[in-house]
Amino acid sequence: MKQRQQLALTPQLQQSIRLLQLSAQDLEAEIAQAVQENPLLERQEEYDIEAPQGEEPRDAETEPLYWSTPSVTARRGDGDGDGIVETSADETLSDHLLGQLRLTRATPRDCLLVGILIGELDENGYLPVSLAEVATAFPDVAADADEWRAAVRLLQSFDPAGVGAGALSECLLLQLDARRADASPGVLACARDIARDHLGLLAAGSVNRLCDVLSCSHDTFQAAHALLLRLDPRPGRAWATSVADFVVPDVLVRKVKGGWRVFQNPALAPRLRVNPLYERLLGDGPDPRALQAQVQQAHNLIKGVNQRFSTVLRVTQVIVSRQEAFFERGMGAMRPLLLRDVAQELDMHESTVSRATRQKYAQTPWGVVELKRFFGAALATDDGGTTSGEAVRSLIIKLVSEESGKKPLSDSQIAARLSDQGVVVARRTVAKYREAAGIEAASVRKARAALCGGDPDTRRVARDCV
Repeated sequence: MKQRQQLALTPQLQQSIRLLQLSAQDLEAEIAQAVQENPLLERQEEYDIEAPQGEEPRDAETEPLYWSTPSVTARRGDGDGDGIVETSADETLSDHLLGQLRLTRATPRDCLLVGILIGELDENGYLPVSLAEVATAFPDVAADADEWRAAVRLLQSFDPAGVGAGALSECLLLQLDARRADASPGVLACARDIARDHLGLLAAGSVNRLCDVLSCSHDTFQAAHALLLRLDPRPGRAWATSVADFVVPDVLVRKVKGGWRVFQNPALAPRLRVNPLYERLLGDGPDPRALQAQVQQAHNLIKGVNQRFSTVLRVTQVIVSRQEAFFERGMGAMRPLLLRDVAQELDMHESTVSRATRQKYAQTPWGVVELKRFFGAALATDDGGTTSGEAVRSLIIKLVSEESGKKPLSDSQIAARLSDQGVVVARRTVAKYREAAGIEAASVRKARAALCGGDPDTRRVARDCV
């Protein structure tokens, strides 16, 4: 016989912990499933026939900002990467290709095989599976390897050029075949050699080495490179059916009467209730215990959801009070903050703060920011103060964006520039934050700038291509 103590989590506490760590989208899915499974739980707005049809105007100083879902601009992609989300037009890539297939004189069997391949294409127009995998997935077709290869060749002859390729190299080669009249035979041969065997060297910007390997002049290489830049590495994106995901913030932060305040996003606040009629009639039934468990589950869920939003609001308010400089001046003014600091102020455990900030977002004057980004270790400044890693990262991005393409800043030079601004960091720390920001090393940036003539738009296209 032994006597011991251990922590026991009640089902209600376990549910509260799970709800707290869910993102807004996952929480909505959890609530939708609970409403579907529990007949006593309902959304109040769906059944409240006495709800007012309109609302009186509210004080702009005290009412939180409303959140409206951003619209998405539909366009056929031109590959310039200007940040406008590409969406599908009325015609999909499959419709476009099947329309061309119907205009061919292919046999019904060839049309069947090509139709299967069209169904396997991804949104960029690539064939991500091998022909052997396709044949295995469709054994009833009983087509041999030669028939599948013939179907692929027919598919690759369709518009847009490059569709049906299995890899980037093959996609570029198909497009070069369609552009034979756009360049001289020497330039076209050089471009084909690069696309087939040397995309890695092109990505690294090794111009002299490429010229040596290809045994071509610098002028021929430049012409071949210009030809490659006119190709589309994702030929099917103009018909892409997927749209970019967007984040709906959990909380809204705005300035009210000189101070920063946090408000719950009304678009995410579910209005749940237990059906009052059923709850009143429970005691009149022959066995009221039959539905008592469902009533308790409904009340526990409502309480857990309310507690989740309350905890997120409390944690965010402390974060805002600690990071006022960020809300006033932007990412460069972010201060160091630890989970322990917020937990101690709220008398919570650090794990609770971590769950309350994981996949939770705040609408700020500087955009939608994940609450996790407000935390970071302290880095010293020359005046004896501290700054945060996010602030250093934003400063590095700013310095790189303003650098000369011919003389990009090395990590040591960036560290020196940061030191001039009062931020003392080591070169390896700069390298760490530079890599985290997705910025290449100075040698690669210099080679790419030389390769693309220093034009930032051309460098972006080249990076997308290779």
